[in-house]
Amino acid sequence: MQQYRLEVEGMCKSFPGVKALDHVSLRVKPGSVHALIGENGAGKSTLMKCLFGLYHPEEGTIKIDGQPVTIRDTKDALEQGLSMIHQELNPVPNRNVMDNIWVGRFPKKGPVVDEKEMERRTTALLHDLEFDIPCKTMARDLSVSQLQAIEIAKSISYDAKIIIMDEPTSSLTGAETEHLFKLIRKLKAEGRSVIYISHKLEELFEIADEITVMRDGQYVGCYGVDEISIDQLIALMVGRDMNERFPPNEHVVKDENVLTVEHFTSANPRSFKDVSFQLRRGEILGVGGLVGAQRTELVESIFGLRPIKEGKLTMMGKPIHNKNARQAIANGFALLTEERRATGIVPMLSVKDNALVAAYKKFVHKGILNVKKLTKPVEDVCKALDVRMASMETQIKNLSGGNQQKVLVGRWLLAGCNILILDEPTRGVDVGAKYEIYRIMRQLVREGNSIIMVSSEMPELLGMSDRVMVMCEGRLSGILEGEQANQVEVMRLATSFAAKEAVGG
Repeated sequence: MQQYRLEVEGMCKSFPGVKALDHVSLRVKPGSVHALIGENGAGKSTLMKCLFGLYHPEEGTIKIDGQPVTIRDTKDALEQGLSMIHQELNPVPNRNVMDNIWVGRFPKKGPVVDEKEMERRTTALLHDLEFDIPCKTMARDLSVSQLQAIEIAKSISYDAKIIIMDEPTSSLTGAETEHLFKLIRKLKAEGRSVIYISHKLEELFEIADEITVMRDGQYVGCYGVDEISIDQLIALMVGRDMNERFPPNEHVVKDENVLTVEHFTSANPRSFKDVSFQLRRGEILGVGGLVGAQRTELVESIFGLRPIKEGKLTMMGKPIHNKNARQAIANGFALLTEERRATGIVPMLSVKDNALVAAYKKFVHKGILNVKKLTKPVEDVCKALDVRMASMETQIKNLSGGNQQKVLVGRWLLAGCNILILDEPTRGVDVGAKYEIYRIMRQLVREGNSIIMVSSEMPELLGMSDRVMVMCEGRLSGILEGEQANQVEVMRLATSFAAKEAVGG
C-alpha cells in the first residue's frame, strides 16, 4: 500500500506584510482521518486553499499517491481527487438541494438538463449518506445543519480520494455530529482520507488518527492521538502552557435584578412559549439546550429582532419595550449574533467603521458628525480588548475570527450597552482567542455589566456561567445554580419535554 495519500513539502505563501505559510509540510495516510489544528491565523485555511487551488504558493511541492501534481485551480484539485467542505457555507438560496449539489455539472440529455436523472442521483446520494432531506427543498428553507449536510453530500459526489472538512461540526447538534462521525468512518473504510480542521479538541480524540499542529504559519509537529493530551496540544498551538481553560470566577454577582423577563411568548406558534427569568447585576447567565430549543429566537426577541405575542421586560424595576434593535440599543442592550460573518461584521468596512456602527450618534453634534473625535475611543477599546490588527483601517474580514469577535464586543462597549447578549460567542474561534474572550467577559461583569450567554459547548456553558438556564422545545425547563449545574443535569433538562412527549406518545 502507498505509504502516503498526500504529501506537502516546503509550502510557502505570503500576503502583503504577512508570511502566511513558512515551509509547511503535511503527510496524510490513505484511509485515515488527519486533524489539522492551530490558532486562528496559524495558516490552516491558507494551506488548504493552496491545496484546493484557491491560492497559488510561491514555493512547495504536492504529491498525491506518490506522484507530483500541479494544482492551478479548483478544477485541477477536483480532477486530482481533492474536494473541500468550506467553513463558510455559500449555498445558492433560490435553488433546490439537487441544483446546489450538481451546480456546474448537471446531467444532461442532449443540450437539456436531465431533471429525472439528477433527482435519481441526488436521492441515491442522500439515502446512502442517511441524510433525510427532500431533494427539491429550496436551500433558503434549510437549517444551517442541513446546509452543512448538503455541502458534505456535494463533496462526496465528486468521488474524491481526499476530503478536506473545515470546521464541519460548528453548527451541528450532538446527534448530527455522531452521524457525521459515522459517515467519516465509512469514508475511511472505503480507503479515502479526510483532513479534518476543528477547534473542538475533544472531538479530535474521537475521530482522528493523527494530528498536525501549526503555529504562526509554521509546521510544529505531527502526533498520533494516543501519544498526546489536550493540554499538550494547547501548549503546542499557543506556544505557552495554559493551565486553565477558563479565567477564575470572582463571583461578582450582586443580589440585584437588572432585567426581568416575564411570560415571553413568540408570535411564531412553533417557537418559544411563556419564558420567564431574571438577570442579576454582574452575572453571566448561561442558556443551554439542544438545537431547536429556540434559544436564539428568545434572545433575538428580547433584543427586538423578532415579534412576540405577549410578554414583559422590566429593567431596574422600570417597564421597557424593545420593539426593534434601535430601541434595544437605546435601552442598553447589545447582541453578539450567532453567525458572526453573516449578521455581525460588515466585511468590506474597516475595523474602525465596524466598531463605531452602533455608536455614531454619540459623536453627532447639531446634525454634524465630529470625525476628529472618532479615532481615540476606538483605539482605546481595541487596546483594552487586545485586538490584533495592522491598523484600524484594516478591513475587518482580514482579521482572525477571534479578533473579529473582539471588535464586535468593542462595538457594544462604545455604544454604552450594559446588558450583553452573546449568542455562541466563541463559535469558530481557536482555543487561545477563546480564553481572551472569556477574560473580556469576566472583566465586563466585574465592571458591573451583565451577560446572557447562549452556548452549545458544554465545557463553556459550565465553565463560564454563574447560573445555567436550560430550554427544551421552546420552553424553560429549569435553572441550575452552583453544584447543580453539571453535564448530567443540563442534558436531563435539555431533553425533559421531548422525553415526556415521547413517553406520552
